[in-house]
Amino acid sequence: MTDCLRLEDPAAVLVPQWPAPPGVQALCSTRHGGVSGDPWGRLNLGDHVGDDPGAVAENRARWSRRLGVRPVFLRQVHGVRVVSLEATTPDGTEADACLARAAGAACTIMVADCLPVLLCDTRGGRVGAAHAGWRGLAGVGGNAHAPVGPGVLEALAAHFDPDHTLAWLGPCIGPQAFEVGPEVKAAFEAASAGAGDLFRPAGAGKWRADLAGLARGRLAALGITRVYGNDSGPAWCTVGNPSRFFSHRRDRVSGRLAASIWLE
Repeated sequence: MTDCLRLEDPAAVLVPQWPAPPGVQALCSTRHGGVSGDPWGRLNLGDHVGDDPGAVAENRARWSRRLGVRPVFLRQVHGVRVVSLEATTPDGTEADACLARAAGAACTIMVADCLPVLLCDTRGGRVGAAHAGWRGLAGVGGNAHAPVGPGVLEALAAHFDPDHTLAWLGPCIGPQAFEVGPEVKAAFEAASAGAGDLFRPAGAGKWRADLAGLARGRLAALGITRVYGNDSGPAWCTVGNPSRFFSHRRDRVSGRLAASIWLE
């Protein structure tokens, strides 16, 4: 993990280790550095999880100061909508991916087990971020039995040239902890038979899924092969690292991390 990111003190943020061009900046929060009390635990950036609104506002202000630009906090619904950000785009805009072509706003994705995916153009002209829970990644929206369509990564990558795109995968629930039903495996196999290799039997008809691995496969199918960050190892698992990461599956009542990317 130390080859892929750096944990800074006292800010305690994850700094992507990737060859992004000058003018592209990215950070991912941990649970450190905020004011929320238990059970949200310090730097909770989610305003929809029952935390004190004043604490969330202070945490968001601290994150904005850390970035040096305003992060736009979306209302994420496990869908595939992409919104283009402007400096005036309001928080609460409904989308699960965002794109910025100019300075003034940071593309920001909140997670607490789902996978944040950051994209940047190697020529420095645009950046983007996607909320890749399994539904958005597989393109099934809120209905596990719906027909599989293009997922959130396909929707965001449509705005990028794969020959000039880098991707960074942030922390998420790891393959040792992500137990799912057969409908999840079937949804991914409907798009790619090879996706079945990223599921391992967990007993009682359940499977353990490699969410980051599934994202790497979807990106590769899009021609995006320069992928950094989460390698599916245990150090990246939100469930298995309670001192560093929030996890809804582990704690049920949980704060939210944020991965942000922006143009200077």
